Amino acid sequence: MRIVSILFFLIFGLTLSAQEQDRYRRVADVFMEAYNAENYDRIFGMFDSVMQQGLSLEKTYDFLGEQIRTAVGEIQKMEFYRNQGAAHIYKTTFEDGIMDVLISVDDKNRLNGLYLKPHVPTDSQYPMLERNVTSMMLPFKGTWFVFWGGELENQNYHMGNIHQQYAYDLLRVENGASYAGDPTKNESYLAFGREIIAPCDGTIVLAIDGVPDNKPGELNPIHVTGNTLVLKTNAGEFILFGHLKEGSIAVHKDQEVLQGTYLAQCGNSGNSSEPHLHLQLQNGRDFHKATGGRLLFDNIVVNGMLKTDYMPIKEEFIQNKIIVN
Repeated sequence: MRIVSILFFLIFGLTLSAQEQDRYRRVADVFMEAYNAENYDRIFGMFDSVMQQGLSLEKTYDFLGEQIRTAVGEIQKMEFYRNQGAAHIYKTTFEDGIMDVLISVDDKNRLNGLYLKPHVPTDSQYPMLERNVTSMMLPFKGTWFVFWGGELENQNYHMGNIHQQYAYDLLRVENGASYAGDPTKNESYLAFGREIIAPCDGTIVLAIDGVPDNKPGELNPIHVTGNTLVLKTNAGEFILFGHLKEGSIAVHKDQEVLQGTYLAQCGNSGNSSEPHLHLQLQNGRDFHKATGGRLLFDNIVVNGMLKTDYMPIKEEFIQNKIIVN
């Protein structure tokens, strides 16, 4: 089944280290040297076998050589910033911007995790939010598939990133596939263009449009969530909808909406390799400063069974309860 919703490949150990490890510094130095020399073959050779299968040499050239280098230029310096699990995050100064580069290596010092995002200082913190108290319906009609979801890293790769922890990647699947027809066209994907609706009453506090939808298989790591909406509930929670279709957003900032209101269409914008909805609960408006929380739903059908106050997990088929009048 061809479902590719992996942004990058992150494998984290369970040990928290308090400072930079020498072996990570060496890997970071080699990465910077190879990147600046445009030697992407060398970087590809630093990947472990899983990384090489997921991010081919051609995709490595496209991602680092075309997307990153075109956007921000060469690396001027990589400064150790903080730990995230066993991985290290480097505040990386490029010619035209500053990004966080997350590096994870295995016991043989091979790269098994690589993630880039715009650098945002972590000084500002929002109040902690464990889970939603607002009653939620699923933000779509029909049956969708949970590609990433749950509280364990093997169920949900988002758990490795505090800003995205507990997030969902949701798409549509029929006959074991997420598309029918030409896989290089967004229109072939069953989720593309599907309506996204408000899961509860609230106020739109962020609306971003104008980010082009990617060609399937390509990524836009500069605009991570792509076309985005953030809905603030009446209880002060924030629901983020990411990777929306360009030009489809039907609401605006400061607009109050009711549960079930049409918001936008599912797209493939931002750091997305195929059309899907990135959905998460967070404790503030700003994705790069917020912390993710558990998002549970009331009265939904999961693999044909009714669930109440439920958090869907990977590989489940979910839909809102059908009410018969």
